[in-house]
Amino acid sequence: MKNMNENTGTAVVFPGQGSQRPGMGKDFYDSAEVSRRTFEQASDILGWDVAAMCFSEDERMNLTEYAQPCILTTEIAMLRALQELYGFSPDYFGGHSLGEYTALVAAGALPFADALKTVETRGHLMQQASPPGQGAMAAVISKNLDMEKIRAMLKDLPIDVANINSTDQVVISGQADSMDQARQRISLAVGDEQNMRFVPLNVSAPFHSRFMNAVREKFREVLNAIAASLNAGRAPRVTSNYTGGFHDPATSRVIEALVAQLSGSVKWRDNMNALAEKAQMIYEIGPNRPLKNFFRSLDVNCRSITTFSAAAREFSE
Repeated sequence: MKNMNENTGTAVVFPGQGSQRPGMGKDFYDSAEVSRRTFEQASDILGWDVAAMCFSEDERMNLTEYAQPCILTTEIAMLRALQELYGFSPDYFGGHSLGEYTALVAAGALPFADALKTVETRGHLMQQASPPGQGAMAAVISKNLDMEKIRAMLKDLPIDVANINSTDQVVISGQADSMDQARQRISLAVGDEQNMRFVPLNVSAPFHSRFMNAVREKFREVLNAIAASLNAGRAPRVTSNYTGGFHDPATSRVIEALVAQLSGSVKWRDNMNALAEKAQMIYEIGPNRPLKNFFRSLDVNCRSITTFSAAAREFSE
């Protein structure tokens, strides 16, 4: 068995909403007692059966307020198994959008119970911010995207850059009836319409856009209510989607960054660079592996753990 504690400069990253799948985490639940206890703990905290929803074809998994706590629970259940069974002990943490909350829990900056309640409320507020059908998101995929040109093309449209995922992918977010115009303008900015891909995302609201501003103050109240539980001294080991670098060690600054993340761009490319500067090894832990390819676009190796068998292969001799 490999002793992961001998590694220095190890990072772990967690994917966010959209990575969910039916049956996620069940192999960890069946194979590791600590994972099973994590799912049971989450159910006790939230008052509904988290494992049952994660392991079935429950349509509520498509609702943001359920998807977010289910993904966070699954990722923490997976991480705890790796820690207990294989001594996995990362030094740095990052997460994409919702995954940033998993990262804060993993780093010891945010208690699991508070994180679960917070992301459940966060999902509910995000869904409330925009009436169904009015918002949309789409991924723009092309080589060496120029962010300044893309932002210039979107300047007078009700569309924002939601995620800067890699050198080759950004996600835009805003009013659904303006998406076609945005696609046409971006294709001109890219200058390679034939090879550019414009992929509409199956989401229920325009996340990480100005249309989330309506719920920012309500969400600030949610975070202020758990401020006493935040261990901000551990936050500097966690990357902030909003700033692009590592979190500040002040509680007020952590809260401000999480509030701003709701309507601001997820600067994931900057997060990846920040982690790559610190870590010799980077692992992605979650129900799917969307972040692995983002790291690859920067020529950074990221090893993904999505199943219990994959974990056993990775960490056992």
